[in-house]
Amino acid sequence: MKYISLLDIIGPAMVGPSSSHTAGAARIGFLAGKIYEELPKSVQINLYNSFAQTGKGHGTDKSILAGILGLGVDDENIKNSFQTAKQKNLKVSFDYLQAPERHPNSCDIIFFDGKKRMKITADSLGAGEIRITSIDGFEANLQGDYFTLFLVYKDKPGMISKVTSIIQENGINIANLSCSRTNKGETASMTISLDTPLDNNIVGKKLAKIQDIYTVRNIDKLRK
Repeated sequence: MKYISLLDIIGPAMVGPSSSHTAGAARIGFLAGKIYEELPKSVQINLYNSFAQTGKGHGTDKSILAGILGLGVDDENIKNSFQTAKQKNLKVSFDYLQAPERHPNSCDIIFFDGKKRMKITADSLGAGEIRITSIDGFEANLQGDYFTLFLVYKDKPGMISKVTSIIQENGINIANLSCSRTNKGETASMTISLDTPLDNNIVGKKLAKIQDIYTVRNIDKLRK
């Protein structure tokens, strides 16, 4: 049976007005920014369905941008996020779209920094809960409730074992593990939820050094 917290009932402490369109949007931006790891030169944000229809009234655009800038859901400066982005020379653009096949509160965040590009797709589920559903086209399931490793690598035998062996060596329990791939033998992704964080030095010196691992992200869980 799923544990139901007080947060599930009353929603997060936040700058309003909506747990899904404001707090959820800010948490999506925050987690997406952590996955990208640095402030980009520009960002394109596509808002879908209810996010697009009522987003401006609920501050969805400001909230996602504030999250990308590193502001929490209870930060009074969310309302100034466009001004803050301008001060940081971050170019921001929005599209407001309809896509019935997608979640009612859905968005794409596309980071650009010269040749470096990353597209993150996410949904706001209500009561401030969110889910990152894809990263650069790879299926993902990040909700910010665990410390998470996200890896992109060459799809070949032994890769999961090499990664999980390093985690095991450091005495860390794996809560969930899921994989996705483009085609057999091509590029794959791995999302690993951890009960405790893996030290960044281990990530840099061991995980990132495994042959044919292209990308590694060590992502903190979100504060509630």
